Amino acid sequence: MSEPADRPASGAVSDYRLAPAFAARLVGLGLVVLAVVVFAYAALSFALSWPPDVIVVLVVLGLVAVFGSASWLRSRAYVVRLTDAGYHVRFVRGVGVAEGRWSEVREAAVAHPRDVACVVLTRHDGATTSIPVEMLAADRDAFANDVSARLTAASGRG
Repeated sequence: MSEPADRPASGAVSDYRLAPAFAARLVGLGLVVLAVVVFAYAALSFALSWPPDVIVVLVVLGLVAVFGSASWLRSRAYVVRLTDAGYHVRFVRGVGVAEGRWSEVREAAVAHPRDVACVVLTRHDGATTSIPVEMLAADRDAFANDVSARLTAASGRG
């Protein structure tokens, strides 16, 4: 017998990656930092008569680091990982409790703190986990349904 379409397969891990707009912001920030470092080194090397060849090496290594990070953000980094046992959230400032088991979660709801659409997991101890769905490269409803299905399965109501 197969699992219903709205429920993840037993033992399945769901990784929700960073939305392209947020990944682009991080890559842009990396490029700005690289430009500042290169400019500072260039000014220092000019003032102290250091060889300018090192600037080329610095630029190349910096670009490799920035684009390597971009590739990692696009293909491997996740913001939210959901398993049958629980959840793990990273890269979110103000998330609250970043990791927990489904047995510790009382309810999941959609909220809009500071006008940002979030799935909020309320734990039995009163603490919360807020996951801004705009940060995810996934459909909002599909993510909310995945969370709900896992919470229902863990509570034994599924």
